[in-house]
Amino acid sequence: MRIVAVRLRELTGTFPYAGHFWEERLARPIDIYPEHRADPREWWLPEQDGPGPYRLREIFVEIETDEGVTGLAGPLTRDVARVIGTELRPRLIGANPLATERIWDELYRSFVHGRKGVVMMALSAVDCALWDLRGRWNGDPVHRLLGGPVRTELPAYASTLGYALELDAATRLARELVAQGFRAQKWFPRWAPSKGREALRRTIALFAALRAAVGDDVELMLDAWMSWDWPYAVTAVHELAPYRLRWIEEPFLPDQLDAYAALRARSPIPIAGGEHEYTRWGFGAWLQRKALDVLQPDIYWAGGISETLKIAALASTYSIPMIPHGHSVPATVQLLAALPEPVAPWVEYLLKWNELLQFFFKEPVQPENGVIRVPERPGMGVEFDESKIEAERELVWTD
Repeated sequence: MRIVAVRLRELTGTFPYAGHFWEERLARPIDIYPEHRADPREWWLPEQDGPGPYRLREIFVEIETDEGVTGLAGPLTRDVARVIGTELRPRLIGANPLATERIWDELYRSFVHGRKGVVMMALSAVDCALWDLRGRWNGDPVHRLLGGPVRTELPAYASTLGYALELDAATRLARELVAQGFRAQKWFPRWAPSKGREALRRTIALFAALRAAVGDDVELMLDAWMSWDWPYAVTAVHELAPYRLRWIEEPFLPDQLDAYAALRARSPIPIAGGEHEYTRWGFGAWLQRKALDVLQPDIYWAGGISETLKIAALASTYSIPMIPHGHSVPATVQLLAALPEPVAPWVEYLLKWNELLQFFFKEPVQPENGVIRVPERPGMGVEFDESKIEAERELVWTD
C-alpha cells in the first residue's frame, strides 16, 4: 500500500450559536504591552458579525492510498496546512502509510529546524492521520493498535476557557459542572502581573468563591497561560494554597525552565506545563530539571500519537503523570485508552473549544456524567457530518 494523495480540505458551515460565544479571553504573555492587554479579541475564533451565528471554516488533512483507505486529521490552522501542502506532501507521496515510525523519523530528520513550532505541528497532524488510516485499514480503533484497551471509560475534567469570570457567573457554572458529573474543573483568570496586587486579589477571590461553590471533593486547577512573572508567581502559590488547587498551569513562558524548577521547589501547589513543548527531547529536559509535577503535551503539536506515546513512557519513568492538552479529544482518548490510569489519569475537555473543533464530526467525542466512553469505531472514530458542510474547497499552494 502506498500514499497517492495528501489533500487539505477547507470546510465551511454555520455554527448555530445565539449569543456571544466567547465571553472572556485568557491572559496572554503579550499582555505586558498595554495595547495588547486592552484588545478583547482572540485570534483563533471563527467569523462572527455580532451575536451568533458563527461562520465556521476549518481545515482537515486527508491522506489517501492506492488501496482506497484514507486517514483523517484536523482541524488545523492555515499555517500548519501550508507546511503540509508545501513541505511534507512531496515526501509522503509514494510512502508506505503503515510505516509510521519511519515516516516520522524521516520527516524529523529532514526538517531539523522544524523540531519545534509549526513544522512539528504539521508532522503531528500527519502522524495522527496515518494512525487513523492504519486503524481504518485494520478495522480497529487506534487504542487497540496501541495495545489497549487498558480502560474503556476515561474521566474528563472541564476546562472553562471562554466563560465569564464574574463571581456570580463563574460560581453558577462551577456548580452546573459538578451537577453534570465533572469531578475536576480548570479556570483561566485573566488578571496578570501588569495589574499588580489587584490582579492577585481578584484571582484569589475567584478561587475562594469557586471552592465554596464546589465543596472539598472537586478538584480545581488554574491556567495562567504563560502570563505570570516571578514575583507574582511566588506570592500567588502561597496565597492560593488554602483553596487546595490540584495544579497551577503554565505560570511562565516555556523556555524558562529554571523558573519552573525553582517555583516547583517552593510551591505548596503542584506545577503543570508542557502544552507548548515538543517531542520526547523537549520533555526530557523538563523532567531532568525537575520542573513539573504534571506533563501536558498536545498530541497535535508535540509529535502526534507516535511521539506522545514516547513522552508518556518517559514521564512514567519519573512517576510524573501525563495529562495531554485538550486540543484534539478524539486522538487523546484513543491514546489514553491504551495507557494505565496512573500514567495518564484524565482527559482535558475544553467545553467551548471542543464545540468548535468537533463541529463537523458526525459523532463528536464528548463526556457524559464527567466520563468519556472510548469509541470502538475504526481509526480515531470520527467521520464528517456531510449535512453540516455548506461549502468546501481543496487548498493548494503554489510558488
